[in-house]
Amino acid sequence: MRNSRFWAMRSIALTALVVVLATGIHEVVGASEKAPAVGSPAPDFTLNSQEGQPVSLRDYRGKWVVLYFYPKDFTSGCTEEAHNFQRDLAQYERKNAVILGVSVDSADSHQKFCTKEGLNFKLLADTEHKVSEEYGSIMNLGIKKLSARHTFLLNPDGVIVREYMSVDTAKHSQEVLAALSELQQRLGVKVAERMRKRHGISDGGAV
Repeated sequence: MRNSRFWAMRSIALTALVVVLATGIHEVVGASEKAPAVGSPAPDFTLNSQEGQPVSLRDYRGKWVVLYFYPKDFTSGCTEEAHNFQRDLAQYERKNAVILGVSVDSADSHQKFCTKEGLNFKLLADTEHKVSEEYGSIMNLGIKKLSARHTFLLNPDGVIVREYMSVDTAKHSQEVLAALSELQQRLGVKVAERMRKRHGISDGGAV
C-alpha cells in the first residue's frame, strides 16, 4: 500500500515537473509571497558562475541588474528566455545593465548550456537552493526543488525597482527592456530637476 502511494505521488510530481519545464508561461503560488518587496535592498549573495568563479551581487553596484531565476538548463522555456536575453544583450549593455541568471543547476551544467546556446552572460549555480529561497523563488516538487521563473530588476544602488512573478519567456526580455527605459527616463528627469533647482533655473529659464 505504501509503495503504491509513493509511486502515485512520484508520478504526480513528475507530471508537474514536465508541465513546468515545458511551458514558458507559469506563475508559482506561495513562493512569491516570500520574495523581497519592491523598494527594498536586494539580498546580497555569492554563487559560482559557469566559469567556476565566485560572483557576488555587490560586485555590480553602480549598474542596473536583471536578476532572473529559471527552473532548468536545456529545457525549452528556459532556453527561449536565455536566447532572448542574449539577443538583446547589446541593448542592456548600452543601458549600463547586466544580466545574471540563477538556477539550482551546477556550474558545469551552466557551462555546457552557455556553450551550446551561445550565451555570453553569467549563469549562477544555486545548488543548495539558498538564494532561490531567499528571493521567494523556489518550487518544491517533492522529488526535486527548482528555481521558480521570477525576475528582479535592481537599480544601481542595489534596490529592487521591479519584480516579475509571472513570466512569458517569449516576451520577457522586451518587457524588462521597456521597464528599464522607463525607469531610466524617470531618473533622468529627476536628476535634471535637481540640477535646475541647485542652479536656480526654472523651466522658463533663469530665475
